[in-house]
Amino acid sequence: MKTVKVGMVKNNQNAYSRVVEFENGYAASIISHDGSYGGSSGLFEVGVLYDGILVYDTPVTKDTVGWLDFAGVAGILKDIEELPPRN
Repeated sequence: MKTVKVGMVKNNQNAYSRVVEFENGYAASIISHDGSYGGSSGLFEVGVLYDGILVYDTPVTKDTVGWLDFAGVAGILKDIEELPPRN
């Protein structure tokens, strides 16, 4: 399995964001800000992307996943990385 190292980008409004791309064509959008699920508590929200578009039809989730700590984000990243490529 490929190891993914995530460095978050922080802007001047105390918001964090990062997109992590995987070899299977999927990517993960990781965010944390006052408007994200869990952001005001210092937690993260993750969405599954394909071709740069948020998708809602994967076995990982049918929506975005919020209220994640670092371990939760790492688990979702592993799940996305293991998805089979789309046809």
